[in-house]
Amino acid sequence: MTIEQMNYPDGYFPVEEYHARWSKVAARMRQSGYEIALVWGKTAGHYERALETLWLTNFWSEHSGQEPDSPIWNARGFCCVLLEPGREPELHGDIAQLRRNLVRCGEYFYSDDPVASVAQALLRRRRQGQVAFVGSDCLPVKYAKQLERSTPGIEYVYDDDLIRGCRRIKSRRELDLFREAGQMVSSALYRVCDSLYAGKSGAEAAAEGAHELTRRGGGWLRIPVNFGTDADSHYFERDPMYGYPMSAPRRGDMVRTWIYGPVHQGYWIDPGRSLVCGGKPTPEQRSLLVDSYAMTEAVLTHARPGTRVLDVLAEIEKVKRRVVDQQDLASAQWPYYGHGNGLMWEHPILNRDCVSEQDIYEEGMVGSGESFMTRANVGSVGWEQNFIVTASGTELITTTPVFWF
Repeated sequence: MTIEQMNYPDGYFPVEEYHARWSKVAARMRQSGYEIALVWGKTAGHYERALETLWLTNFWSEHSGQEPDSPIWNARGFCCVLLEPGREPELHGDIAQLRRNLVRCGEYFYSDDPVASVAQALLRRRRQGQVAFVGSDCLPVKYAKQLERSTPGIEYVYDDDLIRGCRRIKSRRELDLFREAGQMVSSALYRVCDSLYAGKSGAEAAAEGAHELTRRGGGWLRIPVNFGTDADSHYFERDPMYGYPMSAPRRGDMVRTWIYGPVHQGYWIDPGRSLVCGGKPTPEQRSLLVDSYAMTEAVLTHARPGTRVLDVLAEIEKVKRRVVDQQDLASAQWPYYGHGNGLMWEHPILNRDCVSEQDIYEEGMVGSGESFMTRANVGSVGWEQNFIVTASGTELITTTPVFWF
């Protein structure tokens, strides 16, 4: 892929893509008996709660974040998409002039108080009855109560899965985007790993990866780095604020690193690798690297269309029983073996408490397999791979080399 291909002055997806999305949501609303739905999001200074509104409209705020409320603005940073089947989405946001070549919606309403703006829009349509509410886990209680007080006759039905269910199977264009994202982040992660392999500091290594991803037009949230066998080496990141430290691994240290976040057009991807600084592992280090990756590899091998997620978990657990003999801090913090990918993490979460007998892998899903592992006096390692579920199995889209020995 050339750098030039990553430039999209009129938006990555054509308007037809958004019409297809709106039609899919409208059908789901009709099935659920919803005449109106509010979909809340937050894009200013933020990524992970942009997913629903971004998918629907490609809107992004230029504000710095959720600024403290003041006499001249309220709930700045939040936006809302008002949906009615048969009509183009109505967008309420905090940007004075909309870039119509980038944003896909019908009417747009600018306000320094999007809560009040949405309330007025609802009252223009109806003063009582039910309205679906998407984003109860996004819109703060303060603003939700303001909305309720401003619309006393309306009963809100909370349905945070309304849009998620429509996003799970990706379109052809979305799958192509993920393939591009895989190329971008794999190249960037290679540079991070290569730098750590050579003994550069965590900050230098992260800068190499950030430069590669940035020049390709991509983005990220974290580039975490950790290494060694000291007390701090068990944590996912050596520096809890930025993820990457100013210190460097020593030759022979176990090293692990990730790149994750909204890599391409807001879509999330999150590969991770582990290696030995200098590239000459001891037999114990080599065993840890190979055994730990086997859990991630089990996801790639068994995630096929029609396969139950519980059956994939059973295969992972077989490997885990064979290779894991002590607790790992990262495994306790993220007690799963992968997840769906989209505009952040998605269902299924690979944990038995998160899935049911009915959950299966389907063609067109994007997901990850991941594993963490510690062995005393050897080190802590971790892995993550991203893939597309195809008709014949998994298509690996994160192609940074796995083993660096």
